[in-house]
Amino acid sequence: MSDTQPQTKSPEEIRAEIERARRDLGDTAAALAHKADVKARAQEKVAGVKESISQVPSANTVKNHPLPIAAIGAFAAGFVLGRLSSSD
Repeated sequence: MSDTQPQTKSPEEIRAEIERARRDLGDTAAALAHKADVKARAQEKVAGVKESISQVPSANTVKNHPLPIAAIGAFAAGFVLGRLSSSD
């Protein structure tokens, strides 16, 4: 180390540094609180699952569009039967 004197900071610089540290600490505390809030995280997960389930075709979709659904079913059945007969 050199023999230079330590650099002194002005009171304004010290205050600004303290405010930055407080903000960082506040952000860290908020992140930890969110991570520790199991109930809220579970509710977020449930909401996400509900959203993905709402995009699954319903019975009304099948009633309104029977031909595409039947075609998909026929393709799946043909695929399964083809796999079963080729394994003999």
